[in-house]
Amino acid sequence: MKKHSGLPGPRANLELVQAVGDEADADRLWRLSASSDEFLALCGTAGLGKVALMEPDTVMTWLRELASDQRWRVREGVAMALQRIGRESMAHLVAEMQVWSGGDAFEQRAAAAGLAEPELLREPSNAVEVLAILDRITTSMAATEDRRHEGFRVLRQAMGYCWSVAAAAAPDNARAYFEKWLRSSDKDVAWIMKSNLDRARMDVLRKQLARSMPPAKAIAKPKPKAKAAVKPKARVKARPMSKSAAKPKGKVKPKASAKPNLKAKPRPKARAVKRRRT
Repeated sequence: MKKHSGLPGPRANLELVQAVGDEADADRLWRLSASSDEFLALCGTAGLGKVALMEPDTVMTWLRELASDQRWRVREGVAMALQRIGRESMAHLVAEMQVWSGGDAFEQRAAAAGLAEPELLREPSNAVEVLAILDRITTSMAATEDRRHEGFRVLRQAMGYCWSVAAAAAPDNARAYFEKWLRSSDKDVAWIMKSNLDRARMDVLRKQLARSMPPAKAIAKPKPKAKAAVKPKARVKARPMSKSAAKPKGKVKPKASAKPNLKAKPRPKARAVKRRRT
């Protein structure tokens, strides 16, 4: 089993998981579900859905505990086990998931993922009951204050597609739920409903909502208040100048500075006249 598990890798061998659930006996499935190996635990957990109808109390208690397992593949195995239960008795699964929907975020995530299977919702009555459970979970999410823990994150991610599976199976019944939650101001709920509404399987419901709800673009946004126009300041007219002031005064020529005459020859010094002796 480990050799052909496909792990480590992006995808586990789900065909092998299914085969183990079909072929293994109850004792082996119990042992595998408690294994420290993630793939073996996945196989055993998913296969316990086969045992649930024979040992309902024991199996459902153990699956509810595994719904909070730190290994996400084991948590996925819980959803697979619930879907196996639903294929045998949808009424039994719905009754159990109504209880789980009031549990913690991990249990709510398992309930939503286990119910959101198209094969289980072929009967419209089943889809109607699942829609009511999803509505209860969404109400719980909207009332949650601490949204930073791992449980809320994985629940939000699962609810991002679970609504669309149930709504596609019963669009007429889903419309009222979507009309209610699409008007929610909660950012996480708004993301969940938009994520579901964008899926291809939601074509029928999208058309119904387009007739019953105005499109987002049609909602008029409040226009910003126009700023008061600033009046331009009055220009002060320049006073006319007097004629005397208007005429430009003649420019005063600067006095020529006396420059030394470099060309003038220096005067010869007077010679002393010698007197003759008589």
